[in-house]
Amino acid sequence: MRGGNDLTKGNEAKVIVKFAIPMMVGNIFQQLYNVVDAAVVGKFVGKEALSATGVSFPILFLLSSITIGFAIGGTIIIAQFYGAKKIDQVKKTAETLQIIMFIASFIITFLGIFLSRSIFNLLNFPEENIDLAVSYFNILMVGNIAIFGYNAIAAILRGLGDSKTPVYFLIISTIANIIGDILLVVVFDMGIQGAAIATVLAYVIAYGIAIVYLNKKHKIININFKISFDKLIFKKILKIGVPSSGHMFVVSFGMILSFSIINLFGTDVIAGFTAAGRINSFAIMPAMFFSNALSAFVGQNFGANKLDRIKNGLKATMFMISGISIFFTAVSLLFPAVLMKMFTNVDEVVQVGVNYFTIVAPFYLIFGLMFSFNAVFRGVGNTITPMYITLVALWVVRFPAMILLSMDYSFFPLKLTPVNSSGLWWGEPLAWTTGLLLAASYYLSKRWIKKAQKVSEDSEIY
Repeated sequence: MRGGNDLTKGNEAKVIVKFAIPMMVGNIFQQLYNVVDAAVVGKFVGKEALSATGVSFPILFLLSSITIGFAIGGTIIIAQFYGAKKIDQVKKTAETLQIIMFIASFIITFLGIFLSRSIFNLLNFPEENIDLAVSYFNILMVGNIAIFGYNAIAAILRGLGDSKTPVYFLIISTIANIIGDILLVVVFDMGIQGAAIATVLAYVIAYGIAIVYLNKKHKIININFKISFDKLIFKKILKIGVPSSGHMFVVSFGMILSFSIINLFGTDVIAGFTAAGRINSFAIMPAMFFSNALSAFVGQNFGANKLDRIKNGLKATMFMISGISIFFTAVSLLFPAVLMKMFTNVDEVVQVGVNYFTIVAPFYLIFGLMFSFNAVFRGVGNTITPMYITLVALWVVRFPAMILLSMDYSFFPLKLTPVNSSGLWWGEPLAWTTGLLLAASYYLSKRWIKKAQKVSEDSEIY
């Protein structure tokens, strides 16, 4: 029988590493969903299908942004209640979060399927590839109940300090996804639709295993039809989750606008960016999940009123992220063509990815440090500051930079003419650098401490 892990005791670095590593390993398997889909589709279906999987991702992320925010809010509240030893409130929060995610999955599925074709048209996606993108996207939409249900359980377990258990679910489901891709795409020649079906079935397996585990093994949380909805906790989830959702919405909508510019350059550039993005997700993933571990660490220690451990945890996290980021920068700069050829043998597509890594990879360290500061703000319940930072980085810096550096343009009337695809990639590192400067300035001002104290007062809902 398992409960949670207490993150308020022990050496800060060791506690964060112990919590982060299983979560990062789990995300490696989760990222393999996307990587295997892209590799199999790119090698056995073609660059047109590869580009369709790529343009689908930011739309999926946009539609999921609300539920991602709820999951973040639920994790933080559970972490704070668990750190304060309020187990009854932990249970109520977990039950309320599950209900929210279940209802949201139905709404998002309907909107996604109803609007999919219109969205791809608005994104300037090549007309000849739209049918491929719509079929892939709509199949993934059908699997939303399992996807959001699994993410709700994972969020609950992370709030309890248990980052290991979701890894086991993901290992099994990722193996199922790989087998499904090989069978449905390679053996049965079902094309891009087979890749989508394999991904959905993999999440169904992960969700099913998670439910069985909680009901049979966990001593705090279980899944059944008798769970209750707590209005006060729902308001608390909204208070923390809405800014987080806003943050995710800003990120995802920025990605969509970025794709609308990238799509103007045609299939080769779209496919190259899609493949490079799958590799890039692995490079930035350690920073993201050490930061997520730091948020849970901060949440519990904030609930236990141990502010010194929060500061020490930030320093330890930044040191670890720095080493990992430098390693991935070196790999991406030394072997970009080798990495790209895992997805495609088309020389033009490979060269797009090589150019991408030459520009973006040197800035992985900047990305990691930015996420570390934002993790502290989120952990104490201040999710609105990271949203503002992201808003500036994406909308004031990244998107305008992409246009200015890659296009011939006129504003009256608005007309964009693609001229330099390499200029597209500079938006990302410029945005990361801006985000780091803003986050570091806010942290050093110590205003986040006052904000944390106010959140603490507002958190006393019971």
